[in-house]
Amino acid sequence: MEMILAAMLMLWGNVSSANPDVTLDQLVQASMQVPAHGEEFDPLRPVFKKDPQPDTPAIRGIYVTAHSAGGSRLNTLLELVDQTDLNAMVIDVKDDWGNITYDTGNSRLEAYDTTYKIIPDIQKLMNTLNEHEVYPIARIVVFKDTILANKRPELSFLNPDGSLWANGKKPPESFVNPYSKEVWDYNIEVAKEAAKAGFKEIQFDYVRFPEGFEKRDSILQYEQDERSRVEAVAGFVKYAREQLNPLGVRVSVDIFGYAASVPAAEGIGQDFEKISQNVDVISAMVYPSHYTTGWFGAKVPDAEPYTTISGSSVDTHKKLEPLGPLKPIVRPWIQDFTASWVPGHIKYGKEEIEEQIRALHDNGIEEFLLWNASNKYTPGVNYINPSP
Repeated sequence: MEMILAAMLMLWGNVSSANPDVTLDQLVQASMQVPAHGEEFDPLRPVFKKDPQPDTPAIRGIYVTAHSAGGSRLNTLLELVDQTDLNAMVIDVKDDWGNITYDTGNSRLEAYDTTYKIIPDIQKLMNTLNEHEVYPIARIVVFKDTILANKRPELSFLNPDGSLWANGKKPPESFVNPYSKEVWDYNIEVAKEAAKAGFKEIQFDYVRFPEGFEKRDSILQYEQDERSRVEAVAGFVKYAREQLNPLGVRVSVDIFGYAASVPAAEGIGQDFEKISQNVDVISAMVYPSHYTTGWFGAKVPDAEPYTTISGSSVDTHKKLEPLGPLKPIVRPWIQDFTASWVPGHIKYGKEEIEEQIRALHDNGIEEFLLWNASNKYTPGVNYINPSP
């Protein structure tokens, strides 16, 4: 008994250093959730998890590029938030190419030479958001990082001839290695600077290997260890939350919408449950345009927004239910754009957006984020109680 108590006290010391508000009683309760005899132990399962902002109201937000946040379009977006029931903005702090979008003043980050000052004055921006009572979320694109990959190829994936791997897109994109602890710490350092600036939530995107990685894994050269790709990716998320939780910020992750409906995507290293148990908020990208023929019984899911969002919501609840007290807030990304490239697509406007929101509400989900890459959002939408 004394040895068990000593072990508990040692564990409490480790947990409380990363979670200052944890009591010994709470740890004891958490320890009662360990797997029963014969069940598989999950080293990625957190010992204790507590929302650092339990009194935060339901978040309904929009995506904002760094160019919009740092330019004149911000006024238009603030007007939209002021005049509606929207209350949050997801702003690019590290964008899709890997640019850190404002001057952090952090010498460790400056050494990487990856800052592109798109937002001219981060403190002025944060003060403006605060004045308008906007909940600020920092979007950090993690492993898709063309800039860092080009500057530091050893942190990325190399072709057999030693050249940097890039995908076939125009312009081509490169990823950095999710096994790399340096890559982990680099992105977490960006996140810590965002928290210092005043962002209340850190949203990690592209938390995965490149699409189809399993088809090129055997020919690419990169550092790896005995962990699976799923373990490497989920390990980053667990580590990131442990590092950021003491700062009082929430941690969220974007993930493919269909990940809630299928087994783990081992090729790209995404496991919906293992990631979800280590975040405060999970944001699945459930855009109807991302689903192909047959999903949720729809011939063209893009043309049936209510059916598609409802089906994905049901699957999300089923996937997360086994997590019990580790279940995160569910806050999906929904579609405020017309997917003209999809055969049979429909034009998205007020009705289609409200159908998505109504489907979320009907499935007990009150939070959501709107995506439009150009930040041009549909006017006149009822974001709270859309009628059928």
